[in-house]
Amino acid sequence: MKYSIIVPVYNRPNEVDELLESLTIQTLKNFEVVIVEDGSKITCKDVCDKYSEKLDLKYFIKENSGPGQSRNYGAEKANGEYLIILDSDVVLPENYIKAVEDEINDNDADAFGGPDRAHDSFTDTQKAISYSMTSFFTTGGIRGGKKKLDKFYPRSFNMGIKRDVYSKLKGFSDMRFGEDIDFSIRIFKSGYKCRLFPDAWVWHKRRTDFNKFWRQVFNSGIARINLYKKYPESLKLVHLLPMVFTVGMIFLFTLCISGIITMLTADEGKWQTAGYVMTLCAALPIILYCLLILADSTKANKSIKVGLLSIVAAYVQLTGYGCGFINSWWKRCIRGKDEFSAYKKTFYK
Repeated sequence: MKYSIIVPVYNRPNEVDELLESLTIQTLKNFEVVIVEDGSKITCKDVCDKYSEKLDLKYFIKENSGPGQSRNYGAEKANGEYLIILDSDVVLPENYIKAVEDEINDNDADAFGGPDRAHDSFTDTQKAISYSMTSFFTTGGIRGGKKKLDKFYPRSFNMGIKRDVYSKLKGFSDMRFGEDIDFSIRIFKSGYKCRLFPDAWVWHKRRTDFNKFWRQVFNSGIARINLYKKYPESLKLVHLLPMVFTVGMIFLFTLCISGIITMLTADEGKWQTAGYVMTLCAALPIILYCLLILADSTKANKSIKVGLLSIVAAYVQLTGYGCGFINSWWKRCIRGKDEFSAYKKTFYK
């Protein structure tokens, strides 16, 4: 067996059904599937039973411990030379395994990862969130884009690694959020070769509404400081941009409101002119960024509605991450608190 596909699951039987269905149509069949139920109340056992004769499938259920430890559990049960880690909310194109195989045969790697896309069947909100998480204008392309501001670190929604490397690094740490970046950092620090496989992409559903998306990116901002405390050298300029964006937007909106109030309350003359200038100077960069996102997303998704929703998604992503980053920086770097996360009870709701 060359590949073991490991999928941790928490209360997501419908997602697992779609993922397993996409695995049945792979053009290459040299893989097994290891599903690890992470203490779910709504299990996917019946779904896995449905595919037991179509796939080389193993199903395990364990107490809840989070996705990282569930992946480690699955790795212990796997037989493949390469371990491919997927999230339960992805769907694979039929040539996914072949794309991985072609890359390995052409230029082998100790670890690798692939990008993600939005499927035509996704809701407009999901497409907007997908855009904001993959666009150069929001993430700098660090999640798998060819244009990027930082080197590529595989993410756990689509990550592959040689089995012996996984064992030597002892798998994922017990971090609740950011555990995949922690793993990628350790891969690089240990001197292993890690590459982006651009053709080994997946359709990734992500969050279904902006409230859930906020909770996700807020915790991502917290995780970045948690990672910084473990690996100070891992914090790069690109990771500061959402925080700068957040502070900048607060300043611009405050300036804009102050300018409007000045225009409405001042007598005609220099103060009214000053209010007009303040409002214009504050509103112009906000409007220009919104138009940039609107144009780029509309072109990419061929939908002006998705383009408009992408503006909301971009602001939620950047300010959510920025607020989480600032919150964690204050608590951990200034007040000296231990590692933490937010929205523990509502993160998956």
